[in-house]
Parts: sequence; structure tokens; C-alpha cells
Amino acid sequence: MPGATILHADLDAFFASVEQRDDRRLRGRPVIVGVGVVLAASYEAKAYGIHSAMGGAQARRLCPHAVVVRPRMTAYAEASRAVFEVFADWAPVVEALSIDEAFLDVRGMERSTGSPTSIAVRLRGDVRRRVGLPVTVGVARTKFLAKVASGVAKPDGLLVVPPEDEIAFLHPLPVERLWGVGPRTARKLHDRGVTTVGDIARLPEAALVAMLGRAAGRHLHALANLRDPRPVTPGRRRRSIGSQRALGRRAWTAEAIDAVVVAIVDRITRRLRAARRLCRTVVLRLRFDDFERATRSQTLPHPTDRTPEILTAVRELLVAARPSIERRGLTLVGVTLANLGDSRAVQLVLPFEPDRAGALDAVLDQVRDRFGSTAVTRAVLLGHDEGVSMPLLPD
Repeated sequence: MPGATILHADLDAFFASVEQRDDRRLRGRPVIVGVGVVLAASYEAKAYGIHSAMGGAQARRLCPHAVVVRPRMTAYAEASRAVFEVFADWAPVVEALSIDEAFLDVRGMERSTGSPTSIAVRLRGDVRRRVGLPVTVGVARTKFLAKVASGVAKPDGLLVVPPEDEIAFLHPLPVERLWGVGPRTARKLHDRGVTTVGDIARLPEAALVAMLGRAAGRHLHALANLRDPRPVTPGRRRRSIGSQRALGRRAWTAEAIDAVVVAIVDRITRRLRAARRLCRTVVLRLRFDDFERATRSQTLPHPTDRTPEILTAVRELLVAARPSIERRGLTLVGVTLANLGDSRAVQLVLPFEPDRAGALDAVLDQVRDRFGSTAVTRAVLLGHDEGVSMPLLPD
């Protein structure tokens, strides 16, 4: 059996940690990044029950003495680049998951650099010394176990799971530690008396499939039984591009929700074109006042990167969801562009024939792509907060 040679490195409370690094007065204090909606919370703030995507007013009620700071996306992007330079110095193979999280494969480096554990120790020290940020590292034989180990070790910790201890480490953990187990899946499992990863491992795969569906059942059964053959893969292009906006717990008119959607679609289609990608599937994600979520998708007739086509599809999905929104309220809306392809590939597609509004949208795309997102805006967005544009890894 191969040894524990995969590292999962995860920066702790990334945005808040950058703020505490750059302002000594914030160190050791509860820090909230984001005014209307919490984008990140320091561990001092998390101790009061504050978490990301929570409404700012609720967060301040939980911790009235918390320090609220506005996000500085440029600072976070710069810190991320510096951290990934450290990762590249310590491992020949690095797979980025997000701007603050990565897998590192250190197989075969024992003679030249040291054991995986010693590499993890020195990596953490190097990130702290060169970038000034805490990073938690999990070390294990598979990507899944390494990620679980880092989650257990947080904050600012290191946890190594030797192959002989994998079952003893994993099986007592709650089912929520498995990739793919969100609140709804957890409720289904708990309702049937399945509370730990070991409970899942002992169930027949067919029983999990009957309970959760074919894909989810097989996926969770494999993870619970330590089956995760995925290698660390550098330079993998993202499979989707998305953005979301937390709305808080107040009433929103259909026009205001449409303005939020327009802003989101504008943002992600600019990212799509900058990455030279085309999308074939549009996904609308909603979270209601009762915290239940809904996902609706539409497959486009041909791949595109044009805002008018994508916005039309999102609006159609939103119209279909309107009865649920009116009945249950809405606290979050998100849009994801999936099934991505390369726009540089030669494709034979039917041309899109825009109406007059679509033609104006196409011109708007060209102006904003060339001169920046603030060069011109839509009338529907005047006076509206378009939300925060989160930094992304290069595609």
C-alpha cells in the first residue's frame, strides 16, 4: 500500500487572516469581512456562531463588538499568489482547488527533501514566514483523506493519517465530513440512523443507492470504504464558472431580483470570455427563507459566451421558480455556467440572431471586455449594489 504522500493545504479563515495580518489592531479580535453579508469570519468571530453567507445584521447581533471591515479583493489575490509560490517551491505537483486551498503530491521526495510529514511542517513554517498567514495541512494516502484531515486539524494545525490508521481515523467521524454530504443528505442519513462514516461503510452500496440515488450513493460508499483513486492533477481547467449573491432575510421584488441576476450574469460571462471558454449548460441556484435549496438548469442549443443568450436562459429559469420564491422567500441566488468548452476550438454552430436588445447587450459585452467592467453599466443596475466580485485562480 502506498504511503501518505498527498498534502491538503488550506489557509485558515483566509480573508479575515489577511486583514489581521495587515492590521495589528485586529489580531486576536473577532473580525467580520463584508458589511451586508459575511464573506469571511476570523476564528474569534466563528466562536460566536458567525459564518460566511450570514447576514451582516445577524452577525453583529451575535457579536456586537466584532470589527467589520470591507473586503479588499486585490490584497487577497496577492496573498494567494504568494502562497502558491511557496507551494510550488515545496512540491513538484500542485493542484489548486481555490485561491486558498490546494493539493500537493510529494511522492519520491524523501531523499531530496524529506518525509511528507517534515515537508508539511516546513511548508507551514514557510507560508507563515514568507506570507504571514496560518495554513492547516492534512497528510494522507488519498486526496479525500488529506482534505478530511486538514478539516479536523483546523485551525492552524497539522494532521497526518498513516495508511494503517485510516479506518480508525475516518469511521468515527460524522457523515458531514464526507464530500457531497450537505444538510439535506445529512438529514436523510440521520433519519435512517446513519450518523457516522463507519455507518455508511457498513451499509451495502445498493442500500445507499436506494436512499440517496445512484451517483450519490456510489460516491459516498466508495469514500467511506477508502476508495479514492484520483491523482493530484496540476493545471486542470475549471469545469464551471459561477457566482452567487446572498440577499439577507428581507423581501425582494421581482425587479430587484432580476437586477441581481443581471449583475451576476454580467460578471460571470466576462470571466467566461476572459478564460476563452464557452458554456453549454446554465444552472440557477436558489436558497429560500427556510434554508432549503433548489437547483434548476437549462441546456443551450449550442455553446456560447454571449451575455444575451445566457441571461435569457437564466431569466427563463427564474420565471419558472417565481411561484416558489413568492411562497417561500429568497435569501440567496446564484448562477453557474457548466459543461464548458474551449472557445478557440473550431465549432459549427447555428448563428445566434439577437433582437435589438440582444444586439445592444453584445455591444455592451465588447465595451466592458475592452475597457473594464466600470466603463459602462446597464440602466437596470444604476443605484444597485452589484455585490462583490470574488478573486479566482487563473483558468
